Amino acid sequence: MAVVTAVALIVEAAGIALLNWILGLVVDRQRMSLGGLDPDAMSIGTWVAGGLFGLYLLLCGLVLLRAAVRDRAPGRLARILLITCAVGHGLVGAFSVGLVGWTAFAVLMVVLGLIVWSLLVYDESPVAAESGAAPGATGAQGGDAPRPA
Repeated sequence: MAVVTAVALIVEAAGIALLNWILGLVVDRQRMSLGGLDPDAMSIGTWVAGGLFGLYLLLCGLVLLRAAVRDRAPGRLARILLITCAVGHGLVGAFSVGLVGWTAFAVLMVVLGLIVWSLLVYDESPVAAESGAAPGATGAQGGDAPRPA
């Protein structure tokens, strides 16, 4: 599951970078301006933003690819990175419904689901798996723990 998600994020990173590069070229060649902003600043800002967002998605994809190769859960910082990526996909998906349409929303929600699924696949801790207890379970397993009144 993590490999599929990693591939989806890497493809999405390339698509976002390419889209922003094309948009920057359009703004630059047409000398468009929005609210009196310099067209050169707008095109450079589009290229920088697209590059940074593409690198962010590429990093998320590489984190998932590393987790898949090692067959271990990502570390704390890597999980935070993936959670921010999932939240970002949810927000962009919500905005994309009105701006782009339901197809873009569906694609973003599929990638969101893949990210969340990849995070949940590695959720079980090795100690809980060996003892047969549910993840996060503590206390006695024989039923001899006192019950609250």
